[in-house]
Amino acid sequence: MNTTRRSFLSAAGALAATSLSGAAFAQNVIGDILNSSRRGNWDDTFDARASEGGKVASNLPIFSPQTVSYIEQAIGVYQNIVAQGGWPIVPDTKKLQLGVEDPDVVVLRKRLMVSGDLSTQAGISPVFDTYVDAAVKRFQARHGLPSDGVLGKYSYAAMNVSAPVRLGQLETNLARLRAMPGPLDYRYVMVNIPAAQIEAVENGRVVLRHTAIVGKIDRQTPILNSKINEIIINPYWNAPESIVRKDIIPLMRKDPTYLTKNSIRILGPDGNEIDPSTIDWSTEDAAKFRFRQDPGAINAMASVKINFPNTHAVYMHDTPQQSLFSKLMRFDSSGCVRVQNVRDLVTWLLKGTDGWTRQRFEQTIKTGESTPVQLTDPVPVYFTYVSAWSTGDRVVHFRDDIYARDGVDELRISSVL
Repeated sequence: MNTTRRSFLSAAGALAATSLSGAAFAQNVIGDILNSSRRGNWDDTFDARASEGGKVASNLPIFSPQTVSYIEQAIGVYQNIVAQGGWPIVPDTKKLQLGVEDPDVVVLRKRLMVSGDLSTQAGISPVFDTYVDAAVKRFQARHGLPSDGVLGKYSYAAMNVSAPVRLGQLETNLARLRAMPGPLDYRYVMVNIPAAQIEAVENGRVVLRHTAIVGKIDRQTPILNSKINEIIINPYWNAPESIVRKDIIPLMRKDPTYLTKNSIRILGPDGNEIDPSTIDWSTEDAAKFRFRQDPGAINAMASVKINFPNTHAVYMHDTPQQSLFSKLMRFDSSGCVRVQNVRDLVTWLLKGTDGWTRQRFEQTIKTGESTPVQLTDPVPVYFTYVSAWSTGDRVVHFRDDIYARDGVDELRISSVL
């Protein structure tokens, strides 16, 4: 693409200044967009999936030449949408859902038709029917939102990001993917930070997909490339100095029994245990010591830790706080990556490491003993930042620009709601 970031922002500003309100969005503009030859068979794709609700999953890896090609095609479609005036802004003051009849549903239908989520054959009506319900669920799924068919604040915010901004987001991420490492190995793991999702890829196809929890805005998960070389079953957790300063010391000031309750020991330079009652917690002197949590159910890494060499001291791991995986915004860690259903991922990683079956892995967890396992064949791992992509099912995915790396404030949805 020849479009520069500056020219994109200038164009976005000009288009935003001339955009039409949802209520006055011209029917002929909608028609021009929907009837454009550049839309290809996108409508047919969505029509064929009308009964599938929010299902938009694909086994095509984000890191693949095909994904690059599909993003290029999506950019062509979005360029046409922008050239025709974009999509209408959907009024966000009402809770629209199945069964509701409201004039705003007409605007919603037009919006979903322009982006290809709703078939043009569904017609224009103020009724929120099953066709609109399925279209909203599809929209939500490809934006990483709960596919409940109900328009809440996050769905409205994602829906009302302008077409020029979405086009720019696609262009930004196309450049990122064109710069991806290659050629890729037969097996690898990819952590997509803005999606808070993990792909385990084998022979060019996603064989496992895991929900993840990644770093907070002020404790960001880094971009990195490495190789997973070690699995530690029943790991000890050594608290980083940053966590000791920001979390543990303040907690000890409030509750002097915090360390004991959480099986955390303080170790001196000689490795001997230090009694917490001998430390002045009104200062930060404790940060010079080592804080180590015993293996067990309440360990911060729970049953397993996945190690790989890196300069950021981050790793992937299990967690005792499984409820966090159900959160919409899963940006809660101090930089490391928590993995849902991590035992499935570890079993896959241990393929090729002699003697390590799923059964042996589970039995070792039950012993409670810390057990390091070196992988016979280290598996490449990539921590990346891809907030927009398209897959082989012709679905365009967008995610919140949680770390503000796309350069447009409008894309930082969760930070402004």
